[in-house]
Amino acid sequence: MADLKSMGRRGFLTAATALGIGAGLSTHAIVSAANENETSDKTSDISLRDQDLPFIGTEETFSTRELMVLNDRLFLEDTGLAELGPRRIGAMDEAGINVQILSAHTPGVQNVKGQKGIDFAYRLNKLLVDGPMATYPGRFKAFATLPLQNPEASADELERTVREDGFLGCLTNGIIGKKFLDHPDFEPLLARAEALDVPIYIHPGLPPDEVFEIYYSNMRPKYQKEFQDQVLSISAYGWHQEVVTQCLRMITSGVFDRHPKLQIIIGHMGEGLPFFYKRIVEKMGEVTEKSLEKPFEQYFHNNFWFTTSAFPQTELLDLLLKYISVDRVMFATDYPFANMKTQTDWFRAVDLPREAKEKIAFRNAEKLFGIKALVK
Repeated sequence: MADLKSMGRRGFLTAATALGIGAGLSTHAIVSAANENETSDKTSDISLRDQDLPFIGTEETFSTRELMVLNDRLFLEDTGLAELGPRRIGAMDEAGINVQILSAHTPGVQNVKGQKGIDFAYRLNKLLVDGPMATYPGRFKAFATLPLQNPEASADELERTVREDGFLGCLTNGIIGKKFLDHPDFEPLLARAEALDVPIYIHPGLPPDEVFEIYYSNMRPKYQKEFQDQVLSISAYGWHQEVVTQCLRMITSGVFDRHPKLQIIIGHMGEGLPFFYKRIVEKMGEVTEKSLEKPFEQYFHNNFWFTTSAFPQTELLDLLLKYISVDRVMFATDYPFANMKTQTDWFRAVDLPREAKEKIAFRNAEKLFGIKALVK
């Protein structure tokens, strides 16, 4: 189990298959093919129109060798996680990414207790300030890494990074030990984020051992070399659902009634929330009518932001926008676990009004974080 959990997340992005057209196709198939050709031509036109679209990437990951050793992630050394110089800048330039908002690879230092965790978080945050943020002014911004085993110290480090170093908020990684952010222990952090007017980005994390064993442990040991249970527990399914669970808990437990200005960001096109949105709102609305100050769905529109990270799928974006305002959706790539250019090429071709695409690509991030996409 420990060896499997040390493997970390694996990116699995599906590739589109080309439509073959040949003799003997039915009339329906020929018409469908013609329609697809028309759609392809329109997509090409939209993509050409929006080649000048600037981008701010809001979920862009980094690590260091020290952090990879801590979290048993050395197998990720060759991915570019620790490269914060020419290689990353080159990939950004090729893709047309103007700004990356950096965040430490899951689980960061949130499982490190005591002063060791506090010191480690400080070093990681200062590394960004003194390294890429200084070397490439304006190209890199950052979310703070926090020593979440100590919520008071986390609140202090968040404030220090925001006030001294210009950080834009913080990023957490799934469940913290055996507690979600709605636990009373994290009130100091939530209150400080609200007071500073900076968001908390909730990124997925590894499930606790007990959860892994009950939900994901594979009963066919001979297949363990393929890490089926590990992938099921993280990128294929598990950690996306856990993020949504954490968000729903925060609403249900009254976090946003106590902290009405607190802003939460979640990635991966809403972590599956759009699919369940109507049912969640209907069922939870019924049972929270007397315990919450607002209708259940109102918290999604007042307190949450959503990013496109690693999900360059138009049908999912359409579903997200069916329930969530375009004013609360931001672009992200999930680099280096997803290709930056693949993401920007996809979004340039999405059939949305130019104004809506600008909001998602960079304007919403500019507004939320108080930054600019166009770097001088």
